[in-house]
Amino acid sequence: MPRRFQGPPTAFVVAAVAVVQVVGTLFASARQPDHPPLDALAFALLLAGPAALSLRRRAPGIMLPIAAAATLLYLASDYPWGPVPLSLALAIIFSAAAGRRWQTWTVVAACAAALVGYFVATGDEGALIRAVAGTSWLVILVLLGEGARLRRERAAERRRQQESREQAARDEYRLALARDIHDVVAHSLSMINVRASVALHLGNRDPEQFRPALEAIKAASKESLDEVRQLLGVLRDDVPLRPAEGPGLRKLPGLAENARRTGLDVGLDVRLPKSSRQPGAAVQEAAYRIVQEALTNVVRHAGASRAAVVLDIPEDGPDAGRLTVTVDDDGRGAAGAPEGNGLTGMRERAAALGGTVRYLPLDPGWRVQAVLPLDGTAEGEQP
Repeated sequence: MPRRFQGPPTAFVVAAVAVVQVVGTLFASARQPDHPPLDALAFALLLAGPAALSLRRRAPGIMLPIAAAATLLYLASDYPWGPVPLSLALAIIFSAAAGRRWQTWTVVAACAAALVGYFVATGDEGALIRAVAGTSWLVILVLLGEGARLRRERAAERRRQQESREQAARDEYRLALARDIHDVVAHSLSMINVRASVALHLGNRDPEQFRPALEAIKAASKESLDEVRQLLGVLRDDVPLRPAEGPGLRKLPGLAENARRTGLDVGLDVRLPKSSRQPGAAVQEAAYRIVQEALTNVVRHAGASRAAVVLDIPEDGPDAGRLTVTVDDDGRGAAGAPEGNGLTGMRERAAALGGTVRYLPLDPGWRVQAVLPLDGTAEGEQP
C-alpha cells in the first residue's frame, strides 16, 4: 500500500520558518531605527517559535502555547517588526488540524485580546480597524486548520471504506473458492467411493465388469483433479483471478452420467426454450454446482434408486422468467437432519445471485429447488 502524503517534513518546516523569521526581521529592522536593535533575546525569541513547530506531531499540546508566548513576548519587547507571526500562524493551523479545538480557540482568543489591547493603547485612529483585521486573520487561520482536519478525516474515512470493501471482496472470494473446492472434492470422492465399492463387489461376482469399473474410477479422478487444479490455480500469480470458463449447463449430461455409474437412475430434463433469454455464465455455474451437490447428497446419504433433475424457465407463476432447478429423489429424505456445508453452500450460491433455494420433503424422498434470476451476477463481478 503506497504511503500517503502527510505534508512536508517537520525539519524542513522548522528550518524554513526559522530562516524566514530571522533573515526577514534582519532586513526589516534596517528600516526601523526607532526600535531597539536585535540582541540575543530577540534572536532567541525569533527561533523559539520555529522550534515549537518541531513538536507538531510529537506534542501538539505544547506547540501552540510556546509559539504564542514567544511571539507575544517578542512584540511586547518592542523589537522591530518583521515576519515574526509566521510561526504563530502555522502553529494555529497545525493545532486546529490536530483537532485541539479548545486549546486553539483559547490561545487565539488570548492573542486577539492582546492585539486589541495593543492597538487601543497606541491611540491611533485606525486602531479599531487594525484590531478587527488582525482578529479576522486569527479566525481565518483556525478555519484553515479545521478545513485541513476535515479533509484528512474524510480521506481517512474513504480509505477505511475502501479497505472494508476490499476485505469484504476478499472474504467473499475466499468463501466462493471454498464452496467450489468443497463441491468438487465432495462430489468426486463420493463418486469414486461408490464406484470403488461397486468394483470390489463386481470383482468377485462378475470379473468382466471389474476393468470398466476401474476405468470409470480413473476417469472420475482425472476429471476431479483437473477441476481442483483449475480452482487452486487462482492462488497463483500467473493465472487469472477466476478460471476462464467455469462449469455450465452443457456439462450437466456428464454430471448425470457420472451419477448413473454409481447405480443411481438419473433423469435429466433441460427445458430452456430458445425464445427465452438464456441464463448468464454465473447463473449456469451456480445451477451446475447446485445440481452437483444435490446429486452428491443423494448418492452419499439418501439411499435412493432414482433422481430427477429438471431445469426450466416457467412462463407464468411466481417463478416466471427465472431459471428453476429441481432435483428430486426417492430416498429416505433429510427432514430434521442438521444442515451441512453442502446445503449451506447451495443457499449462499443462490443468495449471491439474488436467488433462493428450498429443501422440501417428498413422499418418499427429498426435493432441492433453486430459483435463480437469469441475469444474476456473482458478488464482486461486473455485470
